[in-house]
Amino acid sequence: MPVTRSRRVFIGATALAWTLSALVLAGPAYAGKPVGSDEGANTAQTGGGNEDGIYAAARIQYSGSVADDGGTGNVTSADVNWNPPPCWYAPYLGAKDFKRKMSADLEETASGPGMAGHAGSAIGQTKAHYADEFSWGDNPGYKDYNVAKDGEGMFWAGVENPNEPDVLKRSSCTDLPFWVDNGEAPPPRYEQAITPEILAALAYQHMQLPDTEVTLAPAEATKVNLPTWAWLDKADFHEVQATAAIDVPGFAIQATTTAKPVSLKLEPGTSDAETYPASGECAINADGSIGEPYAKGKADQTPPCGIKYLHSSGEGTFDLQATITWEIAWTGTGGAGGDLPDGTFENAQAVTVQEIQAVNR
Repeated sequence: MPVTRSRRVFIGATALAWTLSALVLAGPAYAGKPVGSDEGANTAQTGGGNEDGIYAAARIQYSGSVADDGGTGNVTSADVNWNPPPCWYAPYLGAKDFKRKMSADLEETASGPGMAGHAGSAIGQTKAHYADEFSWGDNPGYKDYNVAKDGEGMFWAGVENPNEPDVLKRSSCTDLPFWVDNGEAPPPRYEQAITPEILAALAYQHMQLPDTEVTLAPAEATKVNLPTWAWLDKADFHEVQATAAIDVPGFAIQATTTAKPVSLKLEPGTSDAETYPASGECAINADGSIGEPYAKGKADQTPPCGIKYLHSSGEGTFDLQATITWEIAWTGTGGAGGDLPDGTFENAQAVTVQEIQAVNR
C-alpha cells in the first residue's frame, strides 16, 4: 500500500528542548491514520510502494461480522466509561525505508520558514538521534537509522484511531518512532503499543451485530388489554465474531471478539402498558431462543416475554424498543483473552394498538 503524504511522520518545530541540565523530548505525533484502518473488512494484508519505493506493511485487517469500509459497528457499550483506544504504537517501516522517509521529512522541515534557533536545533538533534546515536533518558540513539539491521526489525510509530472523535486523544501517541527487533516486544514504557487486547477492543468497535427484529403476535396490529407475545428464534439470534489482526515481517498478532446474546429488554413506547416479565427483561432460553412463539389457543395466557397495551395508539403507532444485550469476550495470540463490557443493540418497531370494538344488538 503506498504511503501517501497524509500518512507521513510530522516533525514538530519544538520536538526537542533543553530544560535545566536535562534534554527532554516533547516528540511529534505520527499524524496519519492507522495504516490500513480506513480499509474495509477482509482487507488484504499486503504492503505496497509509492514512487519512492517506500513500503508500509502494518495494516489492521478486520474480518468476520464487521462494518463495511472500516467504519464503526452498531454495538453500544453498556459501560459508559469504556472507549476503544484513541491511538496506539505499531510497526511502521523497515530501517532503509524509514531512513528514506524520515531523512526526507527532516530536510523538508529544516528548509521551511522559521526553522532557526530552537526549532532548527530540535531538527538537528532529531536527525542526530537517528543518524549519529544521539541519546537521552530512555531513548537510545541509532547509527545511520539502523540500516545495518534492516530486515531484523522495524521502526514503530504512533498511529491514530480515525474513529476517535476527540482530536486531542487521537493524537496523544506522541513519542518519536522507535526500533523493535523481530520477535521482541516493545519496551514496557510504551503502554499503548499494539497488543492482542488492543486489537480485541478495535474488533469490538468495528463489530456489526445482526439487525434482528423481534417477532410479535398479533403481528399486524394488537388490541388494548390483549397480551402481545414477543420472541426471537435461535436461528435469528446467535453469537457473532469479529477479528482484528496485524501481520508484518517479524510481528504477527490477532484477536477475535465474540458477542453472545444473553437477554432482550422490551420498552413499549408508552407508559400505558405492562411488560412480561414486569422488568421487561426477557432471559435467554436453554436452546438459545428468547420468549415463546405464540400458538393457537394461548390468547388468554400470559406470555413469558411480551407486552400488554392499556391504551390505543389512535391514528399513529407506539415505538416498541427492543434492546438486546450481548455478552462480549475475546481471545488472542499467545492464549491471551478476557472479557469486554457487555454490548447492546437497540431496534425500534412500530406497533399499532386498536380498541376492541363491541357490537350492541
